[in-house]
Order: sequence, then C-alpha cells, then structure tokens
Amino acid sequence: MSGAGGDSLRIPLYPQDFGQAPRVVLESAHFSVRAWTYPSGVKALSLENARGRLVVLPWQGQMIWAAEFDGCNLTMHNMFSQPRPSATVIGTYGCFMFHSGLLRNGCPAPEDDHPLHGEMPCAPMDSAWLQAGEDEQGAWLRLGGDYEYVQGFGDHYRASPSVTLRAASGLFEIALQVVNLAGKPMDLMYMAHMNYAYVPGGSMSQPLGCARTRVRSSVPAHVRPTPAWSAYMEELTADPEGLQVLDSPQLYDPEIVCFFDQVRSDADGQAHFLLEHPDGAAFYTRYSPQQFEHAARWVLHNADQQVAAFVLPATCEPEGYRAEQAKGNVHSLAPGASARFNLSTGYLSPSERRTLEAALA
Repeated sequence: MSGAGGDSLRIPLYPQDFGQAPRVVLESAHFSVRAWTYPSGVKALSLENARGRLVVLPWQGQMIWAAEFDGCNLTMHNMFSQPRPSATVIGTYGCFMFHSGLLRNGCPAPEDDHPLHGEMPCAPMDSAWLQAGEDEQGAWLRLGGDYEYVQGFGDHYRASPSVTLRAASGLFEIALQVVNLAGKPMDLMYMAHMNYAYVPGGSMSQPLGCARTRVRSSVPAHVRPTPAWSAYMEELTADPEGLQVLDSPQLYDPEIVCFFDQVRSDADGQAHFLLEHPDGAAFYTRYSPQQFEHAARWVLHNADQQVAAFVLPATCEPEGYRAEQAKGNVHSLAPGASARFNLSTGYLSPSERRTLEAALA
C-alpha cells in the first residue's frame, strides 16, 4: 500500500467504541481523529489536518462520506443528510468516494444480475485500524481495514482499502489491495468512484491528453432521455471536447458519461486530471494508467444531485458485467494472486495548481 515508511503507530478500532457524541481518538502536532455514530447507526471517523478533513465510514466499505479542504466542499450535492446502513450503494448514494466492484462493477444491463457498482461499496468490514508515521514526504495518517468476501461454492477474496492523509496537504491517497483466496480464478472489476462536487463555470482538463474521448452510446435503465438531452448527446458524440466547461447545467440531466482512451502519463507513469475553479483553485487526481487502463467522466446536474466526477479511474468501463466481458475488460485474478491500486486526489490552491501545471508543461 502507498505511503508506508519506517516505524508507525497502529491503533485497532472497535465498533463498540463509537458513541453518539464525537470523541477524540488520536491527536498529534499534525493530525486529529474523531469517532462517532450517526443517528442512522452508521459509524464514522474524521481524519483532520491543518487544511481540512475527511469523513470515512470504517465499517461500511470504508467509503469516504465527505471531504473538505481550505473551506471548499469536495463532495457531490445529494439527497442524504447522513449515511444510511445499506447493503448496496444506491441506498446511501451521497458519499465523496466508494470502492466500486470487485467481482462486478458498473450499471447492470437487463442481462446482468448484479447490484449497481457491485458488492464492495457498502461491504461490512471485518476489521479497521488507524496508522500514523513519517516517511520521505513527511508525516502521514492512515485508516485501513480488511473485508473477507466468501460464498459457499463461489468466490473468496480479501479486500484491504485505505486512505492516507498528509500533514498540511489538501491531497490524500486512496488505495486498495485484493487477494484471491479461492482455489480458482476470480473475475476482477474495479473503479475508484470519486463523486466530486459540481463547480459552476469549472473547466475540466487533462494536461497530458489522451488518444481519444468518447461519449457513452448506451443508455442505462435509470436514464430517461429528453429530446433536448438527446440532441445534446448527438453534438457531444461529434465533438466530445464540447463537455469541458461546466456552463450548461440544464443539459446535464440526465447524466453525461464519457470515456478516455489511452490516457497519457508523465515520466513517472502518472496521468493527471483537473477540474479548475473560476477562482484558480482546482480539484485534482493523478493515477497510473498501468493500474487503471480505463477512465470515465460523469456529470449530472438536477435539483437532487449535482456531481462533476471529472475522472473515474478503473480497470473497465461502467456498463455492467456482460457488456464488459464481451469487450474483454473483465480481469482474471489467479488463485493466491493479488492486485493493488492507488491514486492521489483532492484539492489544490491556486498557487499549487499553477506549480503543478508548470511542472507538466
């Protein structure tokens, strides 16, 4: 997993220690951690540094419920005032990030029998812990956990997600490792599903570019096209770069989904995506296309949900199991084999964004 370095402090977490009122469970010169239980019964941790905080659900898929840095809310506008206990993500779709997959991923088509985005988003974690330490990049704080999925006569794997916060940074690292514990190969489909806030007038970009941008041609069952939307989709299909500036919210309902082919990376093998704000700040994600061969974009704006997921790195496209299997996008993980994924994402101040873009120029 990313970020480990030298000796570190490790604190096991237990569900019975999460009360109704927020309680400090760790405090240092750079970080603080608070634990509580929402009225819904869902347990949460806030991981905080000098610039902001993440709210993570340690026992529910370790989804990141909320993120805020430098006073800017990173999370999509949604209908949920608090996370809800749910076996599937659709029952609590208001979070900043969830781990989508792992045996199945994406929007199920009529021929599929899996839930939206698979079994991992709300997985009941078996264990969770905090870690703190220091490496060549400075002090870090991490929440990690394990989830063992096992079905009689079926698949058996262990998934270990983590999120790492660093001192005085608006960026954080998201990682996941999966190990196939079964005696047969397992299907693997994974997407790091980051539901960033919609920024009016924001501009989406990838400084290093890609070979091609495509607009999704299929229409999932939950999408109800309107004539205006269908006409706009025809325009975007002819010119996918037309969806760069978030200046036409009335056309982003139903949702718009794009795919990126052969995303280019820098000398370190990292791809870079930004959603620049009118004030010069930016939401930012970097990842390795060697780990995530595919990437999507999801934009939606209506009274209930507003999201600009400017990049969703993945091992496949989000069109359901059978469709991705037919494209050859479903990975196979051998017995005993493991796969690792990690990325950095978060908030850049105007000066941090300018520094990054100068380095990439």
